[in-house]
Amino acid sequence: MSDSLSDTSAEGLTPLVHGARNRCFGCGQANPAGLKLEFAKSPEGAVVSKAVISDQYEGPPGCVHGGIIATMLDEAMSKANRVRGVTAMTRQMQVEYLSPVPSGAPIRIEGRVNRSEGRKHWAAATIQAEDGMVLARATGLFIAIRT
Repeated sequence: MSDSLSDTSAEGLTPLVHGARNRCFGCGQANPAGLKLEFAKSPEGAVVSKAVISDQYEGPPGCVHGGIIATMLDEAMSKANRVRGVTAMTRQMQVEYLSPVPSGAPIRIEGRVNRSEGRKHWAAATIQAEDGMVLARATGLFIAIRT
């Protein structure tokens, strides 16, 4: 589950707000089974979530399940599009699992958009341990939906 972003001012982060009925598995506060990740925008335009993921989302003992890791990376890239005013869906995503992501320990999830061309948006995300070590990273192609 998401940890508080209460120390956002030290990094100049601006919290992102969603509607109360948001049921997204990654960030929806109205989804009782979801991760409830809270994101903030950095001054550079990236998004950041500081979280502690419960052992209810474990794969191997003490480690977050690989599918949940992929979900968190996808969520960060999606939010990076959203802060730019783009609602986009994942077309493809590549995940690198570099080291186990511990459950019950503080992590930092970051996402950013690297390039945009028409409806296509290329993004990247990382999950870092408290000491800054990159535990997992992803790149993805997102397609803006027509509204």
